Amino acid sequence: MEHLIKINLPGGLVSAGDFYEMLLIAEKAGASNIRFGNRQQLYFTIHEDHLEDLETEMLKTEIRFEIDCDARPNIISSYVGDTIFNQEGWLREGLYKDILDSFDYQPRLKVNLVDNQQTFVPFFSGNFNFITSDISNYWFFYIRFLKSGKHFCFPSLVYSDDISSLAKTAEDLILTNKKLFFDQEQTDEQLFFKLLAKKANATLQPITSALKLPAFQLPYYEGFNKYNNRYWLGVYRRNELYPLEFLKDVCLLCLKTRIGQLYTTPWKSIIIKGIDPAERNEWGLLLSKYQLNVRHAANELNWQVEDICDEGLALKKQLVREFEEADLRTYQLCFAIKTQPKTGLPGSIIIKKTGDNLFDIFHTRDFNPNSKDYITYSEKVKADIVAPTLISLCNIFYKTQSRQVAATQDFHNEEADVTNALEGIYQCNNCHTRYDKAYGDDVNCVDKGIEFETLAEYCCPVCDSPKSEFSLMEVCV
Repeated sequence: MEHLIKINLPGGLVSAGDFYEMLLIAEKAGASNIRFGNRQQLYFTIHEDHLEDLETEMLKTEIRFEIDCDARPNIISSYVGDTIFNQEGWLREGLYKDILDSFDYQPRLKVNLVDNQQTFVPFFSGNFNFITSDISNYWFFYIRFLKSGKHFCFPSLVYSDDISSLAKTAEDLILTNKKLFFDQEQTDEQLFFKLLAKKANATLQPITSALKLPAFQLPYYEGFNKYNNRYWLGVYRRNELYPLEFLKDVCLLCLKTRIGQLYTTPWKSIIIKGIDPAERNEWGLLLSKYQLNVRHAANELNWQVEDICDEGLALKKQLVREFEEADLRTYQLCFAIKTQPKTGLPGSIIIKKTGDNLFDIFHTRDFNPNSKDYITYSEKVKADIVAPTLISLCNIFYKTQSRQVAATQDFHNEEADVTNALEGIYQCNNCHTRYDKAYGDDVNCVDKGIEFETLAEYCCPVCDSPKSEFSLMEVCV
């Protein structure tokens, strides 16, 4: 008999030394691969014969873990994207760590800590969703009661220092009043807010403007990418399995090159930040040692599948193959496959299993995965026509976008005194870096004015994709 071991990594970060210790214990217990979950946690499987020894080692090293259950969900955060996907706003590394350190208990309900300037980490997949406001150190607090599926905004902004205590008070209030607030079809949120405000000893501030969700755009989170004169590396595995030996070598190289921590993402990948340009080659050799590909197509990366779900993963692989054959564009979309109820996976487009080889297909009203306003597109779709149905829905999305762009252009044409000049610019299909002859490319020593077509050899200065991975685009200058 096999057992599934889960270790929470609060906020999606773990020190290289601690992670290495976890891997050694997993290896000693017979694990060969590691998985990561939608809530940035860690999983591995061991045989029952090794369970007692594993428990002893975990207790000895004071590593908290769960066996075959998820009673203590991981706290997730957008810390993983800080400085590499967004550099705006006031939320930074030190504050993330202070808030995470203030959680002196393991939550029984899901907690999200999210910067409102990013779209890499979902906003509302938790029961308690803390989202930054425009006021420094103050957060929106959105509550999702179990079973209702609806989100309710606490009527005041909450202070950073009060997040952990407020989450604990709210959790206790729900779990000690289950007949009112737990697993109920209808919940009196006003009564809950009144009781919470009475019990909580928190610094609050009135909400003067509503939260504005940013337009969704999933950044390409794989491969080597440059930022602030350093590199970050994203590693994704289509089978969700990361060789334990590879991860051990990652930890050792982090320690050797003084990289303090690693990050897990809600997309079941890992990210290493702060790679010095002089040490980039070592990381490349490590990938080569394990023959790991870091150049998957973008339409393979924008999927949410339930944790440890072979059925959902198999359907994803089938749909990705059919998308590739159709040469389908999926930019600004993401997909979620739900085979079980109450999984809470976010997505622009939802594929929900309703019976044997039958699926319902939904999308959010604005195709933003952080929206919870779902529209039914097609019901009881047979498995063999799910892909054509999704392709049709994607086409609808882009036609709608085109009409919106055309309307905007018509408006500007009427109002503008001059027309925009258009010039051909090439864009990397993987990380969206642009080559503009007006600027050239200092990294590749290409002078200004050099036409892209005349370059004999060229690679992306950010992710190293070859020239063949660039496409001509038309932009206004």
